[in-house]
Amino acid sequence: MYRKIEDFLSDWEYESEMTAKVFENLKEEHLNHSFHTNNRTLGRLAWHITHSLGEMMHRAGLPVDEMNPEPESLTLETVIALYKRDAEAVKTAVKSAWNDDELEDEIPMYSDNWKKGYVLTILIRHQTHHRGQMTVLMRQAGLKVPGIYGPSKEEWIEMGMPALP
Repeated sequence: MYRKIEDFLSDWEYESEMTAKVFENLKEEHLNHSFHTNNRTLGRLAWHITHSLGEMMHRAGLPVDEMNPEPESLTLETVIALYKRDAEAVKTAVKSAWNDDELEDEIPMYSDNWKKGYVLTILIRHQTHHRGQMTVLMRQAGLKVPGIYGPSKEEWIEMGMPALP
């Protein structure tokens, strides 16, 4: 759980950049491909991550716009632009509306009470969880998977080093 706004902002800067990096490695033609019945597609996962920024922050009382959870149709370019816009809005809202002393305060979240610092932790964990799902689907689709916490298989090869099996 975060106890300092600056710690969250530092993590958020990196994590949101990595999510944008994953989105930027997607291809429009793979967004709606279903790899398995009853599972989210790459496009649906990207939209879920993007939509969740506003949904979760709005629920927490922060001034981040909430978008329609079921868009009619979106292009990859639009999803990336909306994600980047809202990732920046999260940073701005947290910085301007909350302070370190408030991170222990509880607020109603999803039929429970969460500390504000925990809300920020879950925001990052939620995004990381779905981003991981996306990288598995990207690999299955034959897309380049970017390194997040170290080089990916493709990046090791580009560096002229053997990728681990």
